[in-house]
Amino acid sequence: MPNRIVNAPAPILRFLGAAGTVTGSKFLLTAGDRRVLVDCGLFQGLKQLRLMNWQPLPVDARGIDAVVLTHAHLDHSGYVPALVRDGFRAKVISTPGTHALCRILLPDSGHLQEEEAGYANAKGYSKHSPALALYTEKDAWNSLDCFSPAEFDTRVELGPITAQFLHAGHILGAALVSIEIDSPRRRRILFTGDLGRPTHPILRPPAPPPAADVIVIESTYGDRIHDDAASLQRFEDAISRTLARGGVVIIPSFAVDRTEVILHHLARLRDAGAIPRTPTFVDSPMALAALKLYEQSIARGSSEIRADIAHEKSFFNGQDLTEIKTVAASIELNSMPGPMIIISASGMASGGRVLHHLKRRLPDRRNTVILVGFQAAGTRGRSLLDGASMVKMLGDYVPVAAEIVDVPGFSSHADQREILNWLKLATVRPQIVYIVHGEPPASEALRARITDELGWNAVVPRNLEQVRID
Repeated sequence: MPNRIVNAPAPILRFLGAAGTVTGSKFLLTAGDRRVLVDCGLFQGLKQLRLMNWQPLPVDARGIDAVVLTHAHLDHSGYVPALVRDGFRAKVISTPGTHALCRILLPDSGHLQEEEAGYANAKGYSKHSPALALYTEKDAWNSLDCFSPAEFDTRVELGPITAQFLHAGHILGAALVSIEIDSPRRRRILFTGDLGRPTHPILRPPAPPPAADVIVIESTYGDRIHDDAASLQRFEDAISRTLARGGVVIIPSFAVDRTEVILHHLARLRDAGAIPRTPTFVDSPMALAALKLYEQSIARGSSEIRADIAHEKSFFNGQDLTEIKTVAASIELNSMPGPMIIISASGMASGGRVLHHLKRRLPDRRNTVILVGFQAAGTRGRSLLDGASMVKMLGDYVPVAAEIVDVPGFSSHADQREILNWLKLATVRPQIVYIVHGEPPASEALRARITDELGWNAVVPRNLEQVRID
């Protein structure tokens, strides 16, 4: 039985990130003398958001009793190394899949930060002298010692707080976090993390929402509807015309899940004869490591995998696919002529090897950049999406002559209709829904639909706001 605290004050939920923005997810839950942080993500995008990563948390890292992660994406997990460096010594609870992916993403994040700081110092384009990394690769490896994986559907007791993971269908390991608080009376809070889609080609759909008094829900696409058929047609057409003119297709891709979805669609289009077979390169060691985890999960029939593809041993095979693992091979790829397809991280063109490919290929009108996911404000991907004629990267301004194509339907985030349909599966009406992890227009649009269509109380909280869980 959870420890019941008599005459304790009401639990408090505080929004330390992803309130009024689509990154930096951190939600601090205080019950009795326990503090649990649900998600521990980096702020990304606009400079004023990125600068928030350098500000001290409004709570002492040493006073946090546990971190519970919904999934491994850096805007949900990427601050963990900084938290541990600053004194956090308790457990980071996650699913095994999230733990496995964090072992790939977090050290890579630290390495990239060190690499980019070093590059800025060598080229002299940073305002800071010297430019520093938020945390190092060593910090990231040290933080992984705190991880304590827990299987889906098992209950983890953290004093008066009990957490349980349910399938979220967003990326491998992604979970809804259902929390029960027994202080001073039993309350139930559901954190969706990033809610997946029922049509994901690899992962099973999200579990229906369990009974909850409070729901904290994402709103990345809270004002939009995905059109899968139109997106796939745009993808096919963009590739076909680029290859026909001898160009290079650059696909900035999130290393986890998006690369797998892209490879899935490329294979199906090639099998159908819709696009020609052409050399395809995945230039991201992180994406390649994540790809192997997906292949292993499919081969063993993991409970996260759709039943119709479970146990397949060649789901991503049958393509002219070359894995680019070394820096030397990546540099060599930049000198190769088209036609070809390059898939490289990061998905918002905010860092990583894709920057070098974009710098080399953007000035050539034969080439095409296909944007296959959400582009947060302030990122290079968003600038390209908005029609910028020139973008700054690696210290230089680069002219944009290449074709830019937006394919939003490949997102692994539920859209407005899918979120509402999922909420309608709830067997208990929540007292309130807090709408987070979205840009203001998206969050407000979802709030209005929840209020008008479901008749539920819904609020878009402010950053650093705290609320009672009565």
